[in-house]
Amino acid sequence: MNVRHGKKKRYVKIHFAVNVETGEVVAMEVTTDDTHDSKVFPRLLEKAEECGKVSKVVGDGAFDSSEVYELLKSRGIEVVIKPRRNSRLDTPSEARKAAAKMYKHLGHRRWTKLKGYGKRWSVETAYSTFKRKFGEFCMSKTMEKITKELTVKAFIFNMLTSL
Repeated sequence: MNVRHGKKKRYVKIHFAVNVETGEVVAMEVTTDDTHDSKVFPRLLEKAEECGKVSKVVGDGAFDSSEVYELLKSRGIEVVIKPRRNSRLDTPSEARKAAAKMYKHLGHRRWTKLKGYGKRWSVETAYSTFKRKFGEFCMSKTMEKITKELTVKAFIFNMLTSL
């Protein structure tokens, strides 16, 4: 979302957790553009778990971190996160190390098919649809009101999705 925040030209980022079966947004976080996706992930996961059981997380390389892998492993959630191209195998997380080895061994195409990584496009579709319906701008000026505005838009988005 292109929204000015503060005196510098700053942007607001929306982080979604989407139910890949229904296409509904089950959790959302709004941050400034200097917040990395993997730092927001624990809060997104908590909010998603309030909506129901999370059995699998499908994410892109932005979530490829030891912290994310360990959090999901501790909760018994299956991890389907595409390792980055430059993923190192000397990571402290055994789960992340195993995932990177599997990805390198199988190659992208076979790994994608085996793990069901194609479900990630449900999230990309939700983002795209959200932006097409509501645009990339907010009317609100403060971070608190921007968050409220986007929360209302997500609620409306879910109502439209469930029709």
